[in-house]
Amino acid sequence: MTTFRIAPSILSADFARLGEEVRNVVAAGADIIHFDVMDNHYVPNLTVGPLVCQAIRPHVQVPIDVHLMVKPVDRIIPDFAKAGANIITFHPEASDHIDRSLQLIRDHGCKAGLVFNPATPLSYLDHVMDKIDMILIMSVNPGFGGQSFIPQALKKIAEARRRIDESGRDIMLEVDGGIKVDNIKAAAEAGADTFVAGSAIFGQADYKAVIDAMRGQLASL
Repeated sequence: MTTFRIAPSILSADFARLGEEVRNVVAAGADIIHFDVMDNHYVPNLTVGPLVCQAIRPHVQVPIDVHLMVKPVDRIIPDFAKAGANIITFHPEASDHIDRSLQLIRDHGCKAGLVFNPATPLSYLDHVMDKIDMILIMSVNPGFGGQSFIPQALKKIAEARRRIDESGRDIMLEVDGGIKVDNIKAAAEAGADTFVAGSAIFGQADYKAVIDAMRGQLASL
């Protein structure tokens, strides 16, 4: 049976109360904290760095999933590993040597993954599946929270699921962008098992009610 994971993105949290926010969302049933790192270079926005990851680490026991939207990636990977990240993912376009970057993440004791934008081909996976612990499919173009889900992403999720199944490896398949109660089931049916949700959770008054509703949709599969 598939293990489904809900990963709220702190990009939509109240940064003035970040420690409280991550504690509350974990208490509400979150499995993972998703940590979006943007550099105003690879993507047109600037967010948070390793110091913020280090600051929230003592507040939660669940894994912290760091999504690097930065270029280049290798310089910052050790900093996030030291700051308490458990999973580090990056975009293949942001690394000159994808295999090396994946190995660097693993050498620092973290799980490693690749992130695919809506127009990025999955062929980057062809020669590195042995170093992959997570595949993240973007269902929006990265850079900003609150965007609408791109339906074409469902086909890419299904193709990624096929690749994972054929590999025989235990690889998480995460989807990020516009995930809400009314579309999480479709993403799961396509093959995703880990769901990033930002404004759909942090934009609501009752985090537990939203997460419970999401789990209700997943339980109906």
